[in-house]
Amino acid sequence: MSLLAVFAAASLTAVFPGIDRAPRFQFGGSDQLAFQIRQGAPADVFASASPKYAQQLHARGLCSKPKVFATNTLVLIVPRANAAHIRSVYDLRRRGIKLVVGAPGVPIGDYTRTLLARLHLRSALSNVVSNETDVKLVVAKVALGEADAGFVYRTDVKPAGKRVIQLALPATVQPTVKYELCIPTKRKHSQLAARFVREVLSRRGRAALKAAGFGLP
Repeated sequence: MSLLAVFAAASLTAVFPGIDRAPRFQFGGSDQLAFQIRQGAPADVFASASPKYAQQLHARGLCSKPKVFATNTLVLIVPRANAAHIRSVYDLRRRGIKLVVGAPGVPIGDYTRTLLARLHLRSALSNVVSNETDVKLVVAKVALGEADAGFVYRTDVKPAGKRVIQLALPATVQPTVKYELCIPTKRKHSQLAARFVREVLSRRGRAALKAAGFGLP
C-alpha cells in the first residue's frame, strides 16, 4: 500500500513528522518541490515556505486554495568557533568573509536578499561563496565551518544544537515569511491528504509548530 506523499519545505523537517509520522515525506526547497509537482510528481500535500509557489500552483489549477499555517523569521548564524569574529550583520561587509545563502528562487534565498536590501547591505552578496538549494544546506555549511556565516530561519537554529551561534536581526527589516499548505489536484489519497491538512491546522498541530519556534497566523 502506497503512503501519503507530503512534499514540504526543508525547514519543516523537524516538525512535520512529529505531527504525523505516517506520510512519506519529501523535504527540499519549495521551488524545486513545486517544479516537481508541475512535472507530474505524485504529491498529495504541498507545504511551501513561501506563498509564491503554492499560489502559483493554485493559479494553474494544480492545487487547492492554499492555507497559511505558520510564519517564521530570519536570523544570521555563525559557527560556534566564529573564527571570522562576526558580531553583527554589518560585519558581512568585510572583505574575505565567506557567506553562504539560499539560491535565488529558493524562499530562504529570496528572503535573504530582501532583508539585505532593506539593510542597504547588498554589497555583502559579493562575499557569497555558495548558493544552496534549501535552508538545511545553509545550516550544514555553517555548522561544519565551511562558511563564516549564513542566513536561515529561526526554527533551524535549535536542530543545529551547539554547533552554531545565532545573531538576531533588526525586526524592522524582517521580510514576511508565511508557510502555506495546499492539496495538489493529481493527488492519489484525497481523504488522507485532507486529514493531514486538518492535523497541521489543529490545536495539536499548532502547538507542535509553536514548540518548534514557528509563529502562528
